[in-house]
Amino acid sequence: MKSHLSVMLKERHFVVLLIFAAVVFAADKPLYSETFVSLYPLTVTSSPADGLIASPEPDWPQWRGPRRDGISEEKGLLSSWPDGGPKLLWKIDGMGKGWSCPIIVGQRLYITGDVGDDLVIFALNRSGVVQWKLKNGRAWKRPYPGARACCVFSEGRLYNMNAHGRVVCLDAVSGKELWAMNILERFDAKNITWALSECLLVDGQNLIVTPGGKKALMAALDKLDGRTVWTTEPLGDDRTSHCSPILLRHDGRRLITSCSSAHGFGVDADTGKLLWTVPLKNPHGVNVSTPVYGSGSVYYVTPYAEMGRAYHLVMDGQALTAEHIWTSGLDTVTGGAVLIDGTLFAAGYRKSKWWFGVDWQTGRTKYELKDFTTGAAIYADGRLYCLDEKGSVGLLKPCPDGLEIAGRFTLVTKKVRDAWTHPVLHDGRLYLRYHDTLWCYDVKER
Repeated sequence: MKSHLSVMLKERHFVVLLIFAAVVFAADKPLYSETFVSLYPLTVTSSPADGLIASPEPDWPQWRGPRRDGISEEKGLLSSWPDGGPKLLWKIDGMGKGWSCPIIVGQRLYITGDVGDDLVIFALNRSGVVQWKLKNGRAWKRPYPGARACCVFSEGRLYNMNAHGRVVCLDAVSGKELWAMNILERFDAKNITWALSECLLVDGQNLIVTPGGKKALMAALDKLDGRTVWTTEPLGDDRTSHCSPILLRHDGRRLITSCSSAHGFGVDADTGKLLWTVPLKNPHGVNVSTPVYGSGSVYYVTPYAEMGRAYHLVMDGQALTAEHIWTSGLDTVTGGAVLIDGTLFAAGYRKSKWWFGVDWQTGRTKYELKDFTTGAAIYADGRLYCLDEKGSVGLLKPCPDGLEIAGRFTLVTKKVRDAWTHPVLHDGRLYLRYHDTLWCYDVKER
């Protein structure tokens, strides 16, 4: 009875529309009139804008933040630091050896470290107290021993890959292992000189991995059970590298871009189809820095050879191509880059081990800062928070004529050359890690 009534009402509604149209037509008025629109408004759905696609999770749920670009939307932070740096809230030792940084969701922090023979995943509360810890396979004992990849959080689950390709899915509350698999074994791949380091990406129901094997360059796993959803065709003899991917929308298409041992590449996020490749080869077969996307262009960087290169994404018929537009002398390795208001901020490595601001449209160097050596940075509230490889921490303010130092302190007092962990900033707190120790600083304006 209810179904029959619904049909009758729909039919009457349609008849009313026909009568209205006839009356308007007879009156010699356009059908799309103000009266018609007021009675039957049209819903216009606009396409999502181009740009990086953020994680739907709150807080700092993955590598380099919500969009994997090293940018925080927080405001109300200290505009400068006192001598000695901001207030230290707490520090914790025992995190093991490694360069992974924490992710933060709710009241939990998650971080990895190599402890003895094992890679250990730690869950901490906001006061730095360990809530649980769990092993994810073997530690890396070969050159540059230590944990590499960060965790990623999605819908109550935690994902991580160790240096040997073991991918694990955990219950984020309890640490219980839900499933595990090895990408090197499944996709017929080999480990690389300095071990797998990819910070995994979650895209909806898919967990993205880059085995660089004979059966797949990149692959999507079902995040609930680890089964293979799609694969990207191999790139000849290319292997995987240390790069971590980004997810973006360009010209209405969802794309993933990352780097192999010899190429920057892009794939369709829904099918895994390989869409473009660009040369990115150096003598060591090592690409580390996460790509940067902005204004329709993608930036890749490798030392020794191609250096920093920007490519504009262009539709050529049905194909999406990457056209080279400029090259910069930047040769960033572990630190990555941050794109802010048309300027790319990054540090050089081999030839120029200091900080640069590069024009995003032209690749021209706008200014340089030599007070800090090569390192990593994130951006929040008008300032860059950088940690250089010697353990110096800087608060840098971009100005029209350069980078102004608004604060600095030394994180590690002993001499070091491998402070490579990327800073993390969330809820007015700055997190810095050097191997066994994690520090938490208060950087909120009071």
